Amino acid sequence: MNQILLYCRQGFEKECAGEIQDKATGVEVYGFPRVEKNTGYVLFECYQQGDAEKLLQKLPLTSLIFARQMIAVVDTLNDLDPGDRISPILALGGELPKCGDIRVETPDTAQAKELLKFCRKFTVPLRQALRKRGVLLAKDNPKKPVLHVCFTAPGCCFVGYSLSNNNSPHYMGIHRLKFPADAPSRSTLKLEEAFHAFIPRDEWDERLAPGMWAVDLGACPGGWTYQLVKRSMFVHAVDNGAMAESLMETGQVKYHAADGFKFEPPRKNVTWLVCDMIEKPYRVAQLMGEWLIEGWAKETIFNLKLPMNRRFEQVKEDLQNLKKFLIENGLKFEMQAKHLYHDREEITVHIRVLK
Repeated sequence: MNQILLYCRQGFEKECAGEIQDKATGVEVYGFPRVEKNTGYVLFECYQQGDAEKLLQKLPLTSLIFARQMIAVVDTLNDLDPGDRISPILALGGELPKCGDIRVETPDTAQAKELLKFCRKFTVPLRQALRKRGVLLAKDNPKKPVLHVCFTAPGCCFVGYSLSNNNSPHYMGIHRLKFPADAPSRSTLKLEEAFHAFIPRDEWDERLAPGMWAVDLGACPGGWTYQLVKRSMFVHAVDNGAMAESLMETGQVKYHAADGFKFEPPRKNVTWLVCDMIEKPYRVAQLMGEWLIEGWAKETIFNLKLPMNRRFEQVKEDLQNLKKFLIENGLKFEMQAKHLYHDREEITVHIRVLK
């Protein structure tokens, strides 16, 4: 087998396929994607033997917007005997690297939810059998490859592995978060997931520090402002709609009934700019660029709403234009973008200005 398995949100297989085709070509790996609508995954078939491993080595998962996980497929097993699903997987041991962990998963689809119960039960006996056979190390090792067994039906699965230095550490590639009962809206989870996705945990104390000033454009009713206030920041909340009283009572929020496209910070002491406005993506991207170029903020996290058609192509164009705009104005920066689990018809972008 010479395939890469990519998990994605159900309904975004076409975007994931277009992106892996584009990115693989960029690292001189050639092939074609196999796509089935609403399956929650894409298979990328490499032309040259060994290119699946090459792609894992050369293409950072963080550079992919629509893919949640990237796995080199060793084999696809079909029509497994319900009485013995383990033996066929053990038989592939010689083709797998020595792995430090195992995840028995399924694509994130409504149809596959029932499979999750089986996957959880099946993990324990499979782990024990793989350790006994020597395919899996006796103890979990986070530095070794991760063995993935992805069931698409009760008797059908992909068997493969991901690299620990180039994969998602989360089961099914999903960072699940608990909704805070006192948050004004569920959109708060989008910003919380973005902090986890884009900022290394050991840098939170410095980059998400208490006492910082932030601006939230399109803040109403305060889902994103909530995340900033929770981290003891002070926030300029900009929106014509009303903010949640619970946030205003903290004394950390200054409300501005204003248009987010016209607002300027009263003082140039803002570290964070966040924005989840429902607006054309190129307008939001341009606005974020202007703030960074003016020096009004040091880091920004914002959402770009996806169009109905040509979603990957439009996102690629908008991000390329934004990069060009920043570079032409002499800015040094790092940019990341991801279709996060808590996103829907949008992607989340993070930009940090470098000194």
